[in-house]
Amino acid sequence: MAKTFYTERDIEDLAATGARALNLDDTIVLTDLARDKALALGIRLERGAPNSNLTPPPARPSTQTELVAKVKAAVIARLGPGVDPAMLESVITRVIAQIK
Repeated sequence: MAKTFYTERDIEDLAATGARALNLDDTIVLTDLARDKALALGIRLERGAPNSNLTPPPARPSTQTELVAKVKAAVIARLGPGVDPAMLESVITRVIAQIK
């Protein structure tokens, strides 16, 4: 049976998609760094069915205000508390306005 290996980078990519849990079975192998990263990012490691590796990401924000808040929280979680929240919110709002 083929195995799927997850590295620290794979876990970061999963977190970026909004995944909140990774269902583990006999076909999934996590590196030690991947396990540590999952725990650090709040991704639950669960034993589950082999055909359902990811729980669905949370629903998309329904308003621009919710979207700005989610992006802002994700950036602060990634970069740490040294980020200027007001400047970050301004940048996020401008970017969202340009892509709509």
